[in-house]
Order: sequence, then C-alpha cells, then structure tokens
Amino acid sequence: MENLYIIIPAYNEEANIAKVATEWHEIVKKLGNDSKLVIINDGSKDSTLPILENLQEQLTNLVVLNKANGGHGDTILYGYKYAIDHHADYVFQTDSDGQTLPKEFWGFWEERKNYNAIIGYRKNREDGISRVLVTKVLKLVLFGIFHLNITDANTPFRLIERETLKKYYAMIPEHFNLSNVMLTVLLMHNKEKVEFKEITFRPRQGGKNSINLKKITKIGVQAIKDFRTINRNLKSGVKINEANFEH
Repeated sequence: MENLYIIIPAYNEEANIAKVATEWHEIVKKLGNDSKLVIINDGSKDSTLPILENLQEQLTNLVVLNKANGGHGDTILYGYKYAIDHHADYVFQTDSDGQTLPKEFWGFWEERKNYNAIIGYRKNREDGISRVLVTKVLKLVLFGIFHLNITDANTPFRLIERETLKKYYAMIPEHFNLSNVMLTVLLMHNKEKVEFKEITFRPRQGGKNSINLKKITKIGVQAIKDFRTINRNLKSGVKINEANFEH
C-alpha cells in the first residue's frame, strides 16, 4: 500500500495553523499506511511552533520540524528532502494560510497513477488583484525565457510521485527561493506527464502575509536573473544545482 507525506511550510501562522493542521491531518489519517503530515516551522517569531508542538499530542500522524528562517522556497525543499529520505511514495505540498481546500485533494489522489505530477491551477484567485497580476507576469516570464506555456507554475497544491520528485529535487539549487516554480519548469522541460487541475484558492484565512508587493518585486527581479542562468545551463547540459546564484 502507498503512503503519502503532506508537506506544509509555516512562518508566523499562529492565526491559521491549528485549523490547517487539523484539516489536513484528516487526509493522512484516512489514508493510514504510515502517511504523515509534515509541517515545517520556518523560524516563526510568534506562537506557531508551540501550537504545533501541542497539536502533536492529539494528531498522531503529525510531524513537526523546526528550522532557522530561510524563506518559503527553502522550507519547501527542506520538506521535500524529509519526505524523500523517509521513503514517501507520494508527496503533496500545500501552504499554511488556509487558502486551499483539503477536500479537493481527493480528486488529485484518484488520478495519481496517470501522471508523474498533478499541479493545481488557480483559475480564479480570490486573494487580491496584485496576486493575480503576479501569476500572469510569472507565466509570461517563463514563456519568454524557457519557451514553456505553463498554466500556473507556483501553485501550492501539488501531488508528485516519489521517483519524479527525487530526480528533480536533486537538480534544484539549495535554498532556491522559487523552488516550486523551478520544479514545475523542470517537469515541463523534460516532458514529464503533468496534469494541471483547477482548484479553489481563497483569501488568506487569518493573520498577515509576510510577503508584500515590495518583496515580491525584489524576488521577481532576482528570479529573472536566476531563470536566465538556469535556461543557459539547461541548454548547455550544466547541472543547475552547480551554477552560481546570488541571493
């Protein structure tokens, strides 16, 4: 029987984390077979970590990891490595702000045998026009640099089978900021069997987003530089994770 590791990064999510953890824990509990909900505290400055540690007493399949703050992309990679090292058959990643719906996971799980990866796409983002614009700009940037028409490269709602994740995780530079974007690019560039499936994407359910428009712009400028470097490496056969990235 197959097991599942759900990976959720968390930074200053005291307003959301208990509800998010409880809801997603129901997924792994139902699947059983040593499936785990892995929530990684990324150096939160609020009470996110104590809340998670207390939840472990009642959520038996919850694993809480704690690390120094490294950002969203870095924390996702940390979680992916944990899942790979612990022999997860399938890895699912989502975020800790309550914007995604656990009930929509089952449609992904039912199709898991047909694809190497199933990635959600946010046809109707409900978290503000600036976020919609970011998604559209990212799509244009990826097409311009990689010549790939990617529906939604950065969606935090994705199911990937173990060997595919293991292969492409190893190609992503350590501490890379937009790790899910890079993972999607690699999947598409190498013509893996990828399905994009529409999901609901609600407004943040509580707390304050730690990434504002100024930070998004800074990340975006750096990302364009990195993507150009990565594209050159893909064309020349240089290993991406051995390239030099300035962060």
